[in-house]
Amino acid sequence: MKKKNTDGLQQELMDSPDLTQFLSQNQEQFVNKNVAELLNHLFEKKNISKAALAKQAGMSEIYLHQIFAGRRNPSRNRLLCLCYGLDASVEETQELLKRCGKAQLYPKLKRDAIIYYGLLHKLDLFEINDKLFDENEETLF
Repeated sequence: MKKKNTDGLQQELMDSPDLTQFLSQNQEQFVNKNVAELLNHLFEKKNISKAALAKQAGMSEIYLHQIFAGRRNPSRNRLLCLCYGLDASVEETQELLKRCGKAQLYPKLKRDAIIYYGLLHKLDLFEINDKLFDENEETLF
């Protein structure tokens, strides 16, 4: 089945008199929110061990394994930490956030602009946390 664009799906929803029918007909159009599966896919593309990822993402290996096993659902901040640990691109980060049902980085928000900058310039998580702290913004951990 061909993916529908968001505007088309929204219009179809607005025009639909029956929610159940709309949901049934568009089941394959909805965003997959399986965080573990999405992270595993991104992890497989990178040349890093889970132990190194945990260290670079500023989290315990136990918590990391729980996320990858699907037993924990990380917050937006934790997902961003994982993206820094995985050396993810801005595009990979935005796609992961979107598919996990989290807000994408929005450059008009000062905090998000700092995080975005860090991803673009390949800063590590600790450098970006320092920049957030220096600007009186909430750190990622």
